Amino acid sequence: MLMTFLSEIDLTLAQESIKASSPSFFTFLQNTLQWINSLGSLGGIVFIGIYIIATLAFLPAAILTLGAGVIFGVIWGSLYVFVGATLGAIAAFLVGRYLARGWVKEKISSYKKFTNIDQAVSKEGLKIVFLIRLSPLFPFNLLNYALGLTNVSLKDYSLASFGMIPGTIMYVYLGYLAGDLALIGNKNQPDNMIFHWLIQIIGLISTIAVTVYVTKIAKKALEEEI
Repeated sequence: MLMTFLSEIDLTLAQESIKASSPSFFTFLQNTLQWINSLGSLGGIVFIGIYIIATLAFLPAAILTLGAGVIFGVIWGSLYVFVGATLGAIAAFLVGRYLARGWVKEKISSYKKFTNIDQAVSKEGLKIVFLIRLSPLFPFNLLNYALGLTNVSLKDYSLASFGMIPGTIMYVYLGYLAGDLALIGNKNQPDNMIFHWLIQIIGLISTIAVTVYVTKIAKKALEEEI
């Protein structure tokens, strides 16, 4: 039941984001990432701010997540994405709970399964939200607003954000590798490219394997709870 509800939300999110997914929009995001890269030490702070805005505005943040890997590398990129996504999710949660309850209720009014979500979250808010966050395939933006209508506390909702870490690292890692691909044929490329890429590929496979495994466990646990 939860999976059906989330799929329905994902469809709505895709429809509402279609204009933001135009080539011109992605070009704008690419230019924004280049600008962030030119800011030096301030780049991380600016990136986090833009990520928060993207989360609140239902903008597809995938290119930002991948871009973080290119600009900041795996460790700092994952940290900046996690902070931006968490703060953006908390902001959307608070808006949904206190400022736009009517609008959020209208958006999810056709999803009868939301009652089941609400009941499950009321019993084990931290656990359910954490399991939802563990799966990078789950919708993100509208769900942040929708969870503001449930009885989950802000504390539990915030702590559950740690469930985003595996998926965040995986996508940032992909962006990091894409940045490495751009070095091929460049004078700044590492001396031992074969060894370098072997390590990178092993790291990527390991990251994907862990993320997929954790996602399967999370889905199974959610099906048992709902």
